[in-house]
Amino acid sequence: MKRTMALAALFAAFAAVAAEPPFRGDVAKAQVIVNQVCAACHAADGNSTIALNPKLAGQFPEYLQKQLANFKPGVGKKAERENAVMAGMVANLTAEDTRNLAAYFAGQTAKPGAAKSKDLVALGQKIYRGGIVNKNLPACASCHGPNGAGMPALYPRLSGQHAEYVEAQLKAFRAGERANDTSSMMRGVAGKMSDREIQAVSDYVAGLR
Repeated sequence: MKRTMALAALFAAFAAVAAEPPFRGDVAKAQVIVNQVCAACHAADGNSTIALNPKLAGQFPEYLQKQLANFKPGVGKKAERENAVMAGMVANLTAEDTRNLAAYFAGQTAKPGAAKSKDLVALGQKIYRGGIVNKNLPACASCHGPNGAGMPALYPRLSGQHAEYVEAQLKAFRAGERANDTSSMMRGVAGKMSDREIQAVSDYVAGLR
């Protein structure tokens, strides 16, 4: 029954995405903001060289726009994704700015990453592709794809992302410190994972391409 409901929700999400118009943004307008605000942490082409700052290049624009919007508190409300640094970065951005930035970084070419530990990457591959049956943990690939390319507008691209960043986000989801995931999906997944399992998956996705 639960599986049927989950599939129905997934099909509904697909239908909603298919009904949306193509994503558009003015990358020329975004360039000024990128140079003044974003480049110091994420690099001008979105391929951050700082391991705890995510690579943005090649990410889905809808996902990027959502994250930028989530960092910004609403009137009398906390931000959906609390981060002191990013709150300052997005404070003066308009909705048009976030859309333009999302289009800009989505259009950049992502540079590949690399796994670092043979032992960890073997475990990470096992979890990413097959999950952990006795923990009822689903395979990461079921949402993010076998090569980490993600699913447009629904699940973000993971391939080549810094392992340190992925690890930090999974631990934040597990602790409930990050809570902007739809239907608590990532909090439910990360909550079933040990530190070593999180490290292994993070190392594995860094080398996906």
